[in-house]
Amino acid sequence: MPAQTGPNDVVACAVGDLPPGEVLRLDLDVPVSVFNDAGEFYALDDTCSHAEASLSEGFVEDCSVECPLHASAFDLRTGRPSGPPAVRPVRTHAVSVVDGQVVVHVGTPRS
Repeated sequence: MPAQTGPNDVVACAVGDLPPGEVLRLDLDVPVSVFNDAGEFYALDDTCSHAEASLSEGFVEDCSVECPLHASAFDLRTGRPSGPPAVRPVRTHAVSVVDGQVVVHVGTPRS
């Protein structure tokens, strides 16, 4: 389990350990995926809202991740799906960089 800095903060990794285009899955009570899209960090609940698929195994491009089981893509900023078959968004989490570490603020929506 990753280190924690506050009651709902999880240190995912060092900034250099998650290069652009890469994804890291955190096995928390509810799995969370951390994405580096062009140097910007995002975090979403890892499980697709349509099927039991891990979004960390999906294709990341243009600030979205495509579910590996079907064509629905989720916006990394909002968690909203691009369209069917997924119709419900996935939960977003705020992310910050603190002392060179990527910190996920679990349960705090991305603003």
